[in-house]
Amino acid sequence: MKKCVAYVRVSTQSQDTESQLLAIKTAVEKAGDVLVNIYKDHGISGAKGRSDRPALNKMLEDASEKNFDKVIAFDLTRLGRSLPDLLATMKVLQDAQVDLQLLQNDLDTSTHSGRLMFSIFGAIGEFERELIRERVKSGLEKAKKQGKKLGRPSLLNDSTKAAVIELKTKGLGVKHICRLLKIGCGTYYTITKPQEKLAA
Repeated sequence: MKKCVAYVRVSTQSQDTESQLLAIKTAVEKAGDVLVNIYKDHGISGAKGRSDRPALNKMLEDASEKNFDKVIAFDLTRLGRSLPDLLATMKVLQDAQVDLQLLQNDLDTSTHSGRLMFSIFGAIGEFERELIRERVKSGLEKAKKQGKKLGRPSLLNDSTKAAVIELKTKGLGVKHICRLLKIGCGTYYTITKPQEKLAA
């Protein structure tokens, strides 16, 4: 007998979760398991991440503490609508060795076919991350070929240079000047060294 929890979610306040709960309770009873908790996000869009869904967040925290054996949701869209969020949720459950059952999607990670589906989701997510890395790399290489300067914009403009020299002339220390102008020590010395050479 497994300790199961239900995760239910509806997007608007006018909707109710009763139909989802009824399907979950029926599945738990049919399997001979026991329902120990219900996590409910009411009136919250599936597009929102874990931080904006208190019940989902609490459920994942409890999963990490191994308070139950299985999470049951009505379908995949109850958990989330973006692949990265879904994979992050599944990863937490997998790391905690907590199974996931999605009734409408016929996915149950306590079965061989469910674990296979889980692996496919993971592979798709990794493929998507690899595509993003390749696009970023390709974009950087293209920008370099076009002569575009990459990285943070330089603070070595005329007004910064004038401000550094003026503050230095007034006797302010390096750290004080850098803090006032929000520049690094490297920028400070790049500006002042040519001036010191001229003075010598």
